[in-house]
Amino acid sequence: MLDDFLMRAALAGIGVALAAAPLGCFVVWRRMAYFGDATAHAAILGVALALAFSMSIFVGTITVALVMALTVSALSGRGYAMDTLLGVLAHSALAFGLVAVSFLSGIRIDLMAYLFGDILAVSRGDLAVIWGGAALVVALIGWRWSALLTATLNEDLAHASGIDPRREQLVLTLALAITVAVAIKVVGVLLIAAMLIIPAAAARPLSRTPEGMALMAAVIGTLSTVIGLRAAFVLDTPAGPSIVCIAALSFVSTTLVSSLRRAA
Repeated sequence: MLDDFLMRAALAGIGVALAAAPLGCFVVWRRMAYFGDATAHAAILGVALALAFSMSIFVGTITVALVMALTVSALSGRGYAMDTLLGVLAHSALAFGLVAVSFLSGIRIDLMAYLFGDILAVSRGDLAVIWGGAALVVALIGWRWSALLTATLNEDLAHASGIDPRREQLVLTLALAITVAVAIKVVGVLLIAAMLIIPAAAARPLSRTPEGMALMAAVIGTLSTVIGLRAAFVLDTPAGPSIVCIAALSFVSTTLVSSLRRAA
């Protein structure tokens, strides 16, 4: 079964969708969309460092993504607006990463694959990393779900319940770094934030509970992967962007359905 490259691609995409679904819900609830984008952009610098020091790409990307996320958390609220700080760090990290790649002599690297993903080239080893990372993210979010939800709803309520909001922020930061590291092979740096945000945003109008929204986001992400891969195969379009396009269409559809319900 795994000898079929489309099957490997589908399994990889589903793994990323399952990891991104619950995390994406918190990104939407906390209005952290740009935060996820900044962490994803930093991954290119992680790729360059991993190649320069002959490390695993996964180790390099998760390390730099985690450093970026922790840096943003540490610098927030110190005189700069969050969107300004994220804009500076996101584009700076991407630029430094691209410049660092140009200094790698004797190493051939397909930047387009890291920027937009190369899901059709996923190997068995990549699948193990993706599903291992996805399982870790789902387990981490599931373990801290109640505390994360309380801290997201109201920080004062979290403190009253004995929950440290900053600790829960670090949990989300770690989960985000892992998701970026496993998704870079599938949809690439520039589309990771889309897979985090769009399925969760599409699920929101159809959900009545936080748990229902996370489950619906996983379903939408999974269907977007399968349908997007099929569309890419039939229409001969890039696989990663095709997956995101299907997710975007699902967002438009659920938004229209929600609007019609309110109008009725």
